[in-house]
Amino acid sequence: MFDNVFHFLLLGLASFRLTRLIVFDKITEFLRSPFFDEVEEEENGVKEIYFIPKKDGLKGWIGELLSCYWCIGVWVSIILVFSYYFIPSWSGPVITVLAVAGLASFFETAVQNWLKS
Repeated sequence: MFDNVFHFLLLGLASFRLTRLIVFDKITEFLRSPFFDEVEEEENGVKEIYFIPKKDGLKGWIGELLSCYWCIGVWVSIILVFSYYFIPSWSGPVITVLAVAGLASFFETAVQNWLKS
């Protein structure tokens, strides 16, 4: 199915990074915000803000989807694999950049954990 193990790993890293970008990263918060309600809670003088998916309709459904990184990961993987096969001239550079960013995030996490210990 894949040309080689390298391409499989490249797609895996790209899927990981794009999933995190959609679900967690601050830079894409503006895309997620229409599908979530902000709830502020205060406990012991500390305020916490939580985002919960809207209750009903299409916005609620999309909010539920966006709050599930497993779900988004499946859809991201489908899109990347299809683009890898059907529009490689466009997807190749995008997949490569996402994979490099994904690998860099692993290194950054490892370094941060090493510095804490």
